[in-house]
Amino acid sequence: MSSPPQARSVTAAVRQRLQQLFEHGKKSLDKGDFQYAHDMFAQCVAEDPANLIYLQHLRANLARKHPETKKSSLFGGSRKLKTARSAMTKAIDKGEWEAAFAAGCEALDHGPNDVATLLDLARASKELGAGECQLYYLKWALDSDPKHEQANRQAADALSAVGQFEQAIACLKRVQELKPQDHEVAKTISRMSVEQTIQKGGYNQELLKKGSSETATPDADASDMLHTAYKQSAADEAEQAPPAEVAPAAKSREQELLEQIRLYPAELEHYRDLADEYSQTERYRDAERVLQKALTVSSGDLDLRERLEEAQLRRMRQQTEVADRRAEVEGSDEARKLARKMHAQANQVELEVFNARVERNPGNLGYQYELGLRLKRAGKFREAIQALQGARADSRRLADTQLHLGECFQKIEQFRLAMSSYEAAVAAATDPATDLHKLARYRAGVLAMGLGELDQAEKHLTELANADFGYRDVADRLDKLAQMRNT
Repeated sequence: MSSPPQARSVTAAVRQRLQQLFEHGKKSLDKGDFQYAHDMFAQCVAEDPANLIYLQHLRANLARKHPETKKSSLFGGSRKLKTARSAMTKAIDKGEWEAAFAAGCEALDHGPNDVATLLDLARASKELGAGECQLYYLKWALDSDPKHEQANRQAADALSAVGQFEQAIACLKRVQELKPQDHEVAKTISRMSVEQTIQKGGYNQELLKKGSSETATPDADASDMLHTAYKQSAADEAEQAPPAEVAPAAKSREQELLEQIRLYPAELEHYRDLADEYSQTERYRDAERVLQKALTVSSGDLDLRERLEEAQLRRMRQQTEVADRRAEVEGSDEARKLARKMHAQANQVELEVFNARVERNPGNLGYQYELGLRLKRAGKFREAIQALQGARADSRRLADTQLHLGECFQKIEQFRLAMSSYEAAVAAATDPATDLHKLARYRAGVLAMGLGELDQAEKHLTELANADFGYRDVADRLDKLAQMRNT
């Protein structure tokens, strides 16, 4: 599985340096030195384009620097804007991300609400898997020109990809007003409406398959299948579920907590309760916003930090589930590509969360193990090895840890270390009937064959065949081993 392009890794040293620039920028903003503040924020955005906080401050400073600018057209013909925009586009096409975002920030300095610039920056953010920033640039573009067709189309795609169907539909309805003859827009709105209902209602995903196999014709599209699934789900819900007036109570509780936060902004418990309220209804993005605000008020409360991380993890899982469902129902290459990208982005968020947790709790072996898995998925095998080796003291996960270590060692062509890890995994997974034991045996046998160590390969593959003769291609490999011995 190929990963989406990534921005250059932001090391701890770089992050610390950027944070210092960011603080200088904030002080300059407070003093009214908007040009210096822009230079500081622009450098932060260029070097760390996935950091939403940097981007938000960049925009806030530009709004104060150019208070007269309300429409994108005011600066649309500026020569400096066009030059910077051209440089940005060329850098994006070459994958030169730091240069692209630096030129983009310069273009925004000459045209703070230039939609073309904002859409290109959103495109670059999407390429880097920076979904939060992609959505922010698109919102910025729509704030500048709410009826811009391309901005609304891109925003609808981005919003639906992360499960925000209500906002995506609103964007497409604006496109529909501009292009009433575009029937594809109406079909997309219909599909998203049904998918939104399925997501909110938690309907059985098997109904999607049921709808497509039992009622869809060969020419039926994804929206037809979803509509069929929705009607069946709604009928089942109507028969089984008693009427309940839950929405007003939930809304009342939310409003009550918002009022308490307004009246007592330093009382952290209200923020926690509101975040819990949002999480219970799977409004994880709202929970994140509340917890981020609470963190600012508390100056870094550890409990709030961990709650925020958990909300981030849950939101990413929710988004990958939506993307997987779309890929399964639509079956298109584009939908599958989006699903892969969402998984890569989710893994990156999880990697950052567990890396932070390991730094806070270096003795927590569970965090070490989880970090190692995310590093491995990201293709950072050497870093994964270090994390997984630190987790070996946890006897509950020893077999899993050794198996992952073996796979990482094999990826970097340290074959002897890989074999040692596989055999350690076999020894730790004592039950030959378990999938873990079988996979460790298989990995060891295949690697031994590749190394020409036929006795060792035969030992592992024969033991595996004794436990499960139908496992993968173990029977064929034993035949091949016999041929190798004969020749």
